[in-house]
Amino acid sequence: MRALLQRVSRGEVRVEERLVGRIGHGLVVLLGVGHGDDEATADWLARRITELRIFEDDDGRTNRSLLDTGGEVLLVSQFTLYADTRRGRRPGFTDAADPAIARELWLRVSTAIAAQGVHVALGEFGAEMDVELVNDGPFTIWLDTADRG
Repeated sequence: MRALLQRVSRGEVRVEERLVGRIGHGLVVLLGVGHGDDEATADWLARRITELRIFEDDDGRTNRSLLDTGGEVLLVSQFTLYADTRRGRRPGFTDAADPAIARELWLRVSTAIAAQGVHVALGEFGAEMDVELVNDGPFTIWLDTADRG
Protein backbone atom coordinates (compact mmCIF):
# COMPACT_ATOMS: atom_id res chain seq x y z
CA MET A 1 0.00 0.00 0.00
CA ARG A 2 1.03 3.56 -0.59
CA ALA A 3 -0.25 6.45 1.47
CA LEU A 4 0.32 10.17 1.18
CA LEU A 5 -0.38 11.80 4.55
CA GLN A 6 -1.03 15.52 4.70
CA ARG A 7 -1.31 17.20 8.08
CA VAL A 8 -4.25 19.56 7.79
CA SER A 9 -6.24 22.12 9.69
CA ARG A 10 -9.28 20.97 7.68
CA GLY A 11 -10.23 18.85 4.70
CA GLU A 12 -13.27 17.77 2.76
CA VAL A 13 -14.35 15.68 -0.21
CA ARG A 14 -17.20 16.41 -2.58
CA VAL A 15 -18.69 14.27 -5.33
CA GLU A 16 -20.79 16.21 -7.84
CA GLU A 17 -21.09 19.13 -5.40
CA ARG A 18 -22.32 16.75 -2.64
CA LEU A 19 -20.25 16.74 0.56
CA VAL A 20 -19.26 13.15 1.34
CA GLY A 21 -16.56 13.62 3.99
CA ARG A 22 -15.18 16.41 6.16
CA ILE A 23 -12.66 16.70 8.99
CA GLY A 24 -11.07 19.39 11.09
CA HIS A 25 -7.51 19.12 12.43
CA GLY A 26 -5.84 15.85 11.49
CA LEU A 27 -4.69 14.01 8.38
CA VAL A 28 -5.92 13.73 4.84
CA VAL A 29 -4.70 10.32 3.70
CA LEU A 30 -4.60 9.47 0.01
CA LEU A 31 -4.39 5.67 -0.15
CA GLY A 32 -3.42 3.37 -3.00
CA VAL A 33 -3.62 -0.42 -2.86
CA GLY A 34 -1.28 -2.60 -4.89
CA HIS A 35 -0.99 -6.23 -5.83
CA GLY A 36 -0.08 -8.46 -2.91
CA ASP A 37 -1.52 -6.14 -0.25
CA ASP A 38 -3.64 -7.90 2.37
CA GLU A 39 -5.43 -7.38 5.68
CA ALA A 40 -2.19 -7.55 7.68
CA THR A 41 -0.74 -4.80 5.48
CA ALA A 42 -3.85 -2.68 6.00
CA ASP A 43 -3.69 -3.14 9.79
CA TRP A 44 0.02 -2.25 9.88
CA LEU A 45 -0.57 0.89 7.82
CA ALA A 46 -3.48 2.00 10.02
CA ARG A 47 -1.27 1.71 13.12
CA ARG A 48 1.52 3.59 11.41
CA ILE A 49 -0.82 6.41 10.36
CA THR A 50 -2.17 6.88 13.89
CA GLU A 51 1.15 6.49 15.73
CA LEU A 52 3.45 8.70 13.62
CA ARG A 53 4.63 11.63 15.73
CA ILE A 54 4.05 14.43 13.24
CA PHE A 55 2.05 16.91 15.30
CA GLU A 56 3.60 19.64 17.40
CA ASP A 57 3.82 19.50 21.18
CA ASP A 58 3.75 22.51 23.49
CA ASP A 59 7.39 23.26 22.63
CA GLY A 60 6.71 23.29 18.88
CA ARG A 61 8.44 19.95 18.25
CA THR A 62 6.83 17.23 16.15
CA ASN A 63 6.43 14.90 19.09
CA ARG A 64 2.73 14.01 19.13
CA SER A 65 0.73 11.45 17.18
CA LEU A 66 -2.78 11.58 15.82
CA LEU A 67 -3.82 9.59 18.89
CA ASP A 68 -2.21 12.19 21.19
CA THR A 69 -3.90 15.16 19.51
CA GLY A 70 -7.40 13.78 19.04
CA GLY A 71 -7.12 14.52 15.33
CA GLU A 72 -9.29 13.08 12.60
CA VAL A 73 -8.59 11.26 9.33
CA LEU A 74 -10.09 11.86 5.91
CA LEU A 75 -9.30 8.68 3.95
CA VAL A 76 -9.44 8.97 0.16
CA SER A 77 -8.84 6.06 -2.19
CA GLN A 78 -6.34 6.98 -4.90
CA PHE A 79 -5.14 4.25 -7.25
CA THR A 80 -3.03 6.80 -9.13
CA LEU A 81 -0.41 6.50 -6.38
CA TYR A 82 0.56 3.34 -8.28
CA ALA A 83 1.17 5.20 -11.55
CA ASP A 84 4.08 3.88 -13.59
CA THR A 85 5.64 6.81 -15.45
CA ARG A 86 8.85 5.11 -16.61
CA ARG A 87 7.82 4.85 -20.27
CA GLY A 88 6.18 7.30 -22.58
CA ARG A 89 4.05 10.23 -21.51
CA ARG A 90 0.95 8.35 -20.37
CA PRO A 91 1.08 6.73 -16.91
CA GLY A 92 0.17 3.07 -16.56
CA PHE A 93 -1.75 1.72 -13.58
CA THR A 94 -1.21 -2.03 -13.83
CA ASP A 95 0.49 -2.08 -10.40
CA ALA A 96 -2.75 -0.98 -8.70
CA ALA A 97 -4.89 -3.72 -7.18
CA ASP A 98 -8.18 -4.85 -8.68
CA PRO A 99 -10.90 -2.37 -7.59
CA ALA A 100 -12.85 -4.96 -5.56
CA ILE A 101 -9.76 -5.87 -3.53
CA ALA A 102 -8.68 -2.23 -3.23
CA ARG A 103 -12.09 -1.19 -1.91
CA GLU A 104 -12.07 -3.97 0.71
CA LEU A 105 -8.59 -3.03 1.95
CA TRP A 106 -9.33 0.72 1.88
CA LEU A 107 -12.31 0.03 4.15
CA ARG A 108 -10.12 -2.23 6.31
CA VAL A 109 -7.67 0.65 6.87
CA SER A 110 -10.61 2.90 7.79
CA THR A 111 -11.99 0.36 10.27
CA ALA A 112 -8.57 -0.23 11.83
CA ILE A 113 -8.00 3.50 12.32
CA ALA A 114 -11.47 3.97 13.81
CA ALA A 115 -10.87 1.02 16.16
CA GLN A 116 -8.11 3.10 17.75
CA GLY A 117 -10.64 5.80 18.65
CA VAL A 118 -9.94 8.14 15.72
CA HIS A 119 -12.84 9.69 13.81
CA VAL A 120 -12.59 8.70 10.14
CA ALA A 121 -14.38 10.38 7.25
CA LEU A 122 -14.25 8.78 3.81
CA GLY A 123 -14.15 9.85 0.22
CA GLU A 124 -16.25 7.83 -2.22
CA PHE A 125 -14.47 4.82 -3.65
CA GLY A 126 -14.17 4.91 -7.45
CA ALA A 127 -15.79 8.32 -7.81
CA GLU A 128 -14.42 11.49 -9.36
CA MET A 129 -13.86 13.61 -6.25
CA ASP A 130 -13.00 17.18 -5.42
CA VAL A 131 -10.60 17.05 -2.47
CA GLU A 132 -10.03 20.30 -0.64
CA LEU A 133 -7.59 20.72 2.22
CA VAL A 134 -5.54 23.24 4.11
CA ASN A 135 -2.11 21.70 4.58
CA ASP A 136 -0.78 22.56 8.02
CA GLY A 137 2.92 23.27 7.78
CA PRO A 138 2.97 22.23 4.99
CA PHE A 139 3.65 18.79 6.35
CA THR A 140 3.39 15.83 3.98
CA ILE A 141 4.62 12.26 4.54
CA TRP A 142 4.93 9.39 2.05
CA LEU A 143 4.42 5.84 3.35
CA ASP A 144 4.99 2.74 1.24
CA THR A 145 4.44 -0.59 2.97
CA ALA A 146 7.01 -2.15 0.64
CA ASP A 147 9.63 -0.11 2.56
CA ARG A 148 8.70 -1.33 6.04
CA GLY A 149 11.49 -3.11 7.80
